[in-house]
Amino acid sequence: MELEFYFYLIFIATGFVAGFIDAIAGGGGIITIPVLLASGMPPHVALATNKLQATFGSGMASLNFVRKGFIAYNEVMWGIFYTFIGAVAGTYAILLIDASLLSRAIPVMLAMIFAYILFSPNMGEIDKHALLKANSFYLIFGLGIGFYDGFFGPGTGTFWTIAFVGLLGLNLKKATAHTKIMNFTSNIVSLGVFIWSGNVLWIAGFVMAIGQILGAYMGSNMVIKKEVGFIRGAFLTMVGLTLLKLLYSSYLTS
Repeated sequence: MELEFYFYLIFIATGFVAGFIDAIAGGGGIITIPVLLASGMPPHVALATNKLQATFGSGMASLNFVRKGFIAYNEVMWGIFYTFIGAVAGTYAILLIDASLLSRAIPVMLAMIFAYILFSPNMGEIDKHALLKANSFYLIFGLGIGFYDGFFGPGTGTFWTIAFVGLLGLNLKKATAHTKIMNFTSNIVSLGVFIWSGNVLWIAGFVMAIGQILGAYMGSNMVIKKEVGFIRGAFLTMVGLTLLKLLYSSYLTS
């Protein structure tokens, strides 16, 4: 598939904005996927190419968080393991099951999360006592959210962040950092399946990845430097926008 040159300039700019926002609050896909579709890509090609560029963004954000001491591998290795398994199962399941079965349930869950964040002004300010042991937490949510990201995807970062804050007791900065590691894991799995299926537009994906890497680096630095209130506001905004996008896609266009 050949694209006009100006689309590549748009891809770089879009990748930068999406990478920056996604590193802070998640939801970068609601920016990148419409742009890829607007270029004339078929939906499955747009989704595959989006996974390529998103992998670079989540990878850069993860690396930056690790370098700055927000993540220790011994704390997340079981999460990576279970998320990988869950994402493999979810990506395989999407080949067998209609993903639209989930499309109407996810906006309801996101609306509940939005309300929870909105009415919890002190959410994630400090580390709190974990309600689950780490191994049990990662077994449940690694398999569950990993499966969901491989199967469907929208809101994955939101679900991870809320789970880290509410059940593992992490503050919002650490939760955001750990979320990127899990996002990177499930992105790699989905990308592998899309590569196998031959749907990735490599040049477009790599061009957008350039913007993603720069945006993710700057966005992750913003998380490190800013207070929790800023992250909470950005997170709330992206949850709201993701919710509106899914409501529009699931209900208003059906």
